[in-house]
Amino acid sequence: MKFPIYLDNHSTTPMDPRVLEAMLPYFVEKFGNSASRNHAFGWEAEEAVENARKQIARLIHADPKELVFTSGATESDNLALKGVVEMYREKGDHVITSMTEHRAVLDTAKALETKRGIKVTYLPVDKTGMVSPDDVRNAITDKTVLISIMLANNEIGTINPIKEIGRIAKEKGILFHCDATQGVGKIPVDVQEMGIDLMSFTAHKIYGPKGVGALYVRKKGPRVRIAPIIDGGGHERGMRSGTLPVPLIVGFGKACELCEQEMAAESVKLATMRDRLQAGIMNTLDEVYLNGHPTQRLPHNLNISFAYVEGESLLMGVKEIALSSGSACTSATLEPSYVLRALGVGSDLAHSSIRFGLGRFNTDEEVEYTIKRIIETVTRLREMSPLYEMAKEGIDLKSVQWAAH
Repeated sequence: MKFPIYLDNHSTTPMDPRVLEAMLPYFVEKFGNSASRNHAFGWEAEEAVENARKQIARLIHADPKELVFTSGATESDNLALKGVVEMYREKGDHVITSMTEHRAVLDTAKALETKRGIKVTYLPVDKTGMVSPDDVRNAITDKTVLISIMLANNEIGTINPIKEIGRIAKEKGILFHCDATQGVGKIPVDVQEMGIDLMSFTAHKIYGPKGVGALYVRKKGPRVRIAPIIDGGGHERGMRSGTLPVPLIVGFGKACELCEQEMAAESVKLATMRDRLQAGIMNTLDEVYLNGHPTQRLPHNLNISFAYVEGESLLMGVKEIALSSGSACTSATLEPSYVLRALGVGSDLAHSSIRFGLGRFNTDEEVEYTIKRIIETVTRLREMSPLYEMAKEGIDLKSVQWAAH
């Protein structure tokens, strides 16, 4: 077993060596610009890009021409929200999203509110983190131009009822965007069946390179149009100008091809490991709580709150295991996770939550080691906690009058 052990596969994944192998020739020998239409170097690069488009489109059941390459899911989310709002501003000025979306969607929505005067409805979620299709339906007004709901949450792994939400959007003739960054390559995604009009995803969450992502933009039934946020040479059907990063796109394509071939078996394997990790911890320790939906969740996700233990102290206590408290993009703040708060988790428990993210290269041995270390560390930290001792003695901590300093 090699240390440190990596269990933070929601924030990023290690690149699959097969992906690197596919990319390498495009850094040196096959270095052409895919927009150079008048010589062999350009044709070779263009062919590689088109092949990758097919590999990516197959994974999500789309037409290769419906993919717009971006620098990653954050850019895709920005392009979807800002691009639709700008293009359809004659039609309305209302967007619907949820309180537990990734910051790339929430911060973009906030920017649209403050800079553009767009009205945004932030839907609540239930205690498992799920958005209700009825809430979506009830939030729609005659000014709604876009609904943006994530496929699966990056912190708690809850999978939303996307197909039902897609159906409601279709009925009402409203465009539906889905941030599917955590779901693509982990669970089956079919943009046709799910009624998705725009979808963001990225390579580095599926064992591909960082720095490349895509936005799926439906081209018929309805044909979706978006205003670009980057202007230039009119690449990507005018939706996203800029020279394409051919090696990264080749890697993205290969990563999607591997997911298509291996996802079914990999999901079963990861769910089995995840369940063993969950049982190993929860059957031994008391006062531990699962966050998110017990069954409708990503196969590799486990998010647990350990009462009477500070999440950061627990992370420091198991330095040889890479885990996270909350989402990687918000770990710079000391606020408890906004996702857990939206579920109604109190700030004490929210501060004690740890996210375990299993991946393709994790082993059973690593899972067993993690169980052992988490149990040891939580037990040790609780032995040092007077609050845990008081709670064990049956004292209601809410009723305690703490002396002022």
